[in-house]
Amino acid sequence: MSKVRITKQFSFEAGHALHNYDGKCKNLHGHSYHLDVTVIGEPISDTTNVKCGMVIDFGDLKKIVNDEIVDVFDHSMVFNQNTPHKELAQNLIDLGHHILLVDYQPTTENMIIDFADKIKSRLPEHLTLHSLRLRETASSFAEWFASDNE
Repeated sequence: MSKVRITKQFSFEAGHALHNYDGKCKNLHGHSYHLDVTVIGEPISDTTNVKCGMVIDFGDLKKIVNDEIVDVFDHSMVFNQNTPHKELAQNLIDLGHHILLVDYQPTTENMIIDFADKIKSRLPEHLTLHSLRLRETASSFAEWFASDNE
């Protein structure tokens, strides 16, 4: 049977600040992120399976990505937990804001690595995460490929 790649696209809004950065991104700011998730696998051939002919039901992939990424990051501020932003983050949390403290500098590059790990852990065994593309602006994005990380 042939392998097929399928892709689902997602969007979310999030803000961040890059501690010790030498440019504008050291300031609090936000992005409209666009995430493309591509998985690879063989379409299910069991004719008794309700998902027959699918690599994965797009709805099942949507649930995984929404649970792990979109619902967590959407309309949040993301800070590295090991920076001075931690105090600001705690003040915002106390005021009821949605703050994420991560163990990395919240660049697009580090976020996509985090996302790949989260998505891979939830995929059915017969599927492989092929690639991710995380667009931060209209002209800037990071890509993650399984083949680069074997």
